Amino acid sequence: MATLASVRDGLVAWVARRSVTRWVMGKVGSRALSLLPDRALVPLKRDGLVPVAELERMRETGPIHRLPVPFGVRVWLVTGQPEAKKVLSDTDAFSNDYAQLGAAVGIQQTPGGLGFADPPDHTRLRKLLTPEFTMRRLSRLVPRIDEIVTERLDAMAAVDGPVDLVKEFALPIPSLAICELLGVPYEDRDRFQELAAARFDLFGGANSALGAISESLKYMEQIVRRERRSPGDGLLGMIIREHGDEVSDEELAGLADGVLTGGFDTTASMLALGAIVLLTDPAARTAMRDDDQAVGPLVEELLRHLSVVQVAFPRFAKRDLEIAGVAVKEGDVVAVSLSAANREGLARMDFDAARKVSAHLAFGYGAHRCVGAELARMELRAAYPALLRRFPNLRLAEERPTFRTASIVHGVDSLMVHTR
Repeated sequence: MATLASVRDGLVAWVARRSVTRWVMGKVGSRALSLLPDRALVPLKRDGLVPVAELERMRETGPIHRLPVPFGVRVWLVTGQPEAKKVLSDTDAFSNDYAQLGAAVGIQQTPGGLGFADPPDHTRLRKLLTPEFTMRRLSRLVPRIDEIVTERLDAMAAVDGPVDLVKEFALPIPSLAICELLGVPYEDRDRFQELAAARFDLFGGANSALGAISESLKYMEQIVRRERRSPGDGLLGMIIREHGDEVSDEELAGLADGVLTGGFDTTASMLALGAIVLLTDPAARTAMRDDDQAVGPLVEELLRHLSVVQVAFPRFAKRDLEIAGVAVKEGDVVAVSLSAANREGLARMDFDAARKVSAHLAFGYGAHRCVGAELARMELRAAYPALLRRFPNLRLAEERPTFRTASIVHGVDSLMVHTR
């Protein structure tokens, strides 16, 4: 007969396998949601484009809060900006090593890549990627990104009646840009887009997400082996030529998959949600369409305001410590609400087309700040003005789009618009 302790431990492992896995995969499955009290889901919820009022009340009452997660799992949510920066940058006190967590609860297939590694592995791997994401290296993609945007606008123009902006514009642009960056063969690009979309299936649950990750990693390993034989001009080929056997095929596949994870759904959601803001804010729409100097600042304000990655990948406390006077125990899960931290210190919470954003946490902070931030900015700066110039009468075809209900990456699964 099972002891109470063994039942408790089994429940903890069961919740970890399902709840935490869904969390770090970027979506929360419907079955996992039913396990959690409504207040525990506050950081994943939105009222349309903006965080729910409860998250703002939490931020106003203190910078850190314990979420009511069952079965003895201790999860903390950081909402204050200074505290968020501290947690996100302190790799001595907090771990991102999801592989260790996965091994502890029986998960064999883990994502790998930068987001789930600690120093010194993280430091070594990031040094491989960073040179490939400088503006100088990325500038070679500008003509191709412009071509991709134009191709998608042509596809939209060819549709009679309402067009799904997500399907025809927001999803293909980052997918094809990442193909170009990695050096994915042209004949493989349809398959690449399928894999990119499958891993972010909102309703498939953890098993579906993990299956998509496994398939994606296998595909990336094939690409890496191909690049080993004949390095191309993409990111993988460059790393192989410059570092050779310093990096293994498995590590390269994990890095490539991490680029896909970090740059696909996030940028697609920004394109779709940003379009909603621009179509409902006349001043922002006009400035984005007609003033080249306004494009950069507007994109930064959209990034801050939308904060599509609502919660950073969870950290695990390496030791007992304090955050803003609150005791956090070794092994506790600490999550950072980027959407809350990005609203601290602002007199107006709403989007402000005239606001000059000096800094924000939309791409994270510290050692794990999104390495592809400049690529995302390039895509957004190219896509928004082109969309509004091509379709001056663009407007929403539905009064209120159907937003994701509770998700790490906020967004819409479709967005119908009129182009004429």
